[in-house]
Amino acid sequence: MPVKRALITGITGQDGSYLAEFLLEKGYEVIGMVRRSSTVNFERIKHIQERLELVSGDLLDQVSLINILDQHRPSEVYNLAAQSFVQTSWGQPVFTGETTALGVTRLLDAIRLVDPDIRFYQASSSEMFGKVREIPQTEETPFYPRSPYGVAKVYGHWITVNYRESYDLFAVSGICFNHESPRRGHEFVTRKIARSAARIKHGLEKDLHLGNLDAQRDWGYAPDYVRGMWQMLQQDEPDDYVLATGHTYTVQRFAELAFEAVGLDYCDYVVQDPRFVRPADVDLLVGDPSKARAKLGWEATTSFEELVEIMVKAEVNNLQ
Repeated sequence: MPVKRALITGITGQDGSYLAEFLLEKGYEVIGMVRRSSTVNFERIKHIQERLELVSGDLLDQVSLINILDQHRPSEVYNLAAQSFVQTSWGQPVFTGETTALGVTRLLDAIRLVDPDIRFYQASSSEMFGKVREIPQTEETPFYPRSPYGVAKVYGHWITVNYRESYDLFAVSGICFNHESPRRGHEFVTRKIARSAARIKHGLEKDLHLGNLDAQRDWGYAPDYVRGMWQMLQQDEPDDYVLATGHTYTVQRFAELAFEAVGLDYCDYVVQDPRFVRPADVDLLVGDPSKARAKLGWEATTSFEELVEIMVKAEVNNLQ
């Protein structure tokens, strides 16, 4: 049997690094697309970098995408690259649209031109639901995005559906709810909380400034979610799936557990700061993973409490 070959855009990110590990364990050849930049951070993949083939490309440059597909002929493409931070999308809405929305079109069109048999995974987001129309959110819930990032993800989602239906591509979207890990970017609230709890415990910080403590999220563990991404591309027919835990917790509860993990009371250190409140916030996200459970056999296996403990423990170990 020929070795399967997969291309991952965004391989240096949280999901890209875990997916690369997962696919290598499955016996894949893994090609990672990275932007030619002086600030590319290979920290998350340095332990597997020798087993990867890294190639230069950019979602803003369709010719680079066509060349990569033509030269490396992957059987699967996972599009995890994006301007993926909601807060940044308010300051850079046009750039967010170019990468997170139109970048998907460029990649889909490159697949259509080079090899329509390639199976394509698009990283959709629970942020597309925004001001939620129903609770919990399913694959059929109408979208109501509340940020330029959410709007761009809606475009990326629907253009994937459009190419699937128009060109008969095997193109799927995973509507992933929040999934975290010790590899989460420092700008994300979960990593910020876990890191600050550890640093405050060690006397390196005095307090932690956060925005909306009442925002509720469906938080899972990233390695569980990359398994679901792969499972979607192994099906007989392409379809879209919600990946979520089905449980929701507040930012405040995440902070409580994180500080408890280092023997502190969050009330003594957490400060609500209006600087971190978004112009239009998303109050409640909770996904219904029933379809993924029934059709893929997928479910999240790591509890919320275990996730917080994993993240805080990693931060403490980093300091030690």
